[in-house]
Amino acid sequence: MWLMILAPLLFDQWWGEPRRFHPLIGLGWWISIVEENLYPLKQHNAAMLMTGSVGWVLVIAPFMGFAVLIDHFLEGFWHTLLAVLVLYLAIGRKSLIEHARRVYQPLARGDLNTSRRQVSMLVSRDTQQLDASEISRATCESVLENGSDALFAAIFWFAIAGIPGVVLYRIVNTLDAMWGYRNERYLYFGRTAARMDDAMNWIPARLTALSYALAGWHWRASQNTLGSAIKCWWQQGRSWKSPNAGPVMAAGAGALGIQLGGGGIYHGHHVESPVLGTGRPAVTRDIQRTCTLIFKALLIWLTVLLFIEWVLA
Repeated sequence: MWLMILAPLLFDQWWGEPRRFHPLIGLGWWISIVEENLYPLKQHNAAMLMTGSVGWVLVIAPFMGFAVLIDHFLEGFWHTLLAVLVLYLAIGRKSLIEHARRVYQPLARGDLNTSRRQVSMLVSRDTQQLDASEISRATCESVLENGSDALFAAIFWFAIAGIPGVVLYRIVNTLDAMWGYRNERYLYFGRTAARMDDAMNWIPARLTALSYALAGWHWRASQNTLGSAIKCWWQQGRSWKSPNAGPVMAAGAGALGIQLGGGGIYHGHHVESPVLGTGRPAVTRDIQRTCTLIFKALLIWLTVLLFIEWVLA
């Protein structure tokens, strides 16, 4: 199992995500088709909740049926090969780091306009007026949160349930990305998608928060970042609007010794979010520090998984 997790990570590091014919493109098309055919003409709350739940099942059922059949009937080399391929397609560490670097490099040169355009691809807030610190803060938040979604949660479900587990997680996560908005169209229609994503991410998010805290640990007593990260996780994480993003970002901010959260412009309205972390505001170099924290956390996960496999052998 450990090598079946390591291999996709290496493939992702070498090649990144496929630039063409990625399965998630087909999944997004299928989700859109289901939505177009099911979204109720009479937009009563109960009708939207019911049809959204039915749509959620219709999206997942064919993919999960195929994944379970393949997992059951394939054996040996072909099963291992497919498992490695599926996990490789489900993770996106290199893509996440590359996006962060596209923000960092022009920001380090003082090119705020380019950095604003790049960070707008990572976050949903209005980026047109962000200064250097706000760009850094937004990028660090996105990298920490998506590190859990795009990397650690996929590894977790693969380790727990193999091919069906990681396929289910990636579909649930994609459904949340497309339907899980708290706006007029999706508040009820996308509620099942949002709740199921919360449920599947609950344990992985907290394991990710713990790994961020451990990854930022300094041995010097004067830099007790481990205690700070755990304290931020427990005291601040629950106040965030997302039950899973809050602990992850709070622990990461505490480990880095920076402050995240705070105000932002979303769809023309100022939204004040709780402050996460402790210490100084985020600066440009913290983007690189956040990427390094993700890598250290990944090493912790691989070490723990190797130890578990050795114990169970």
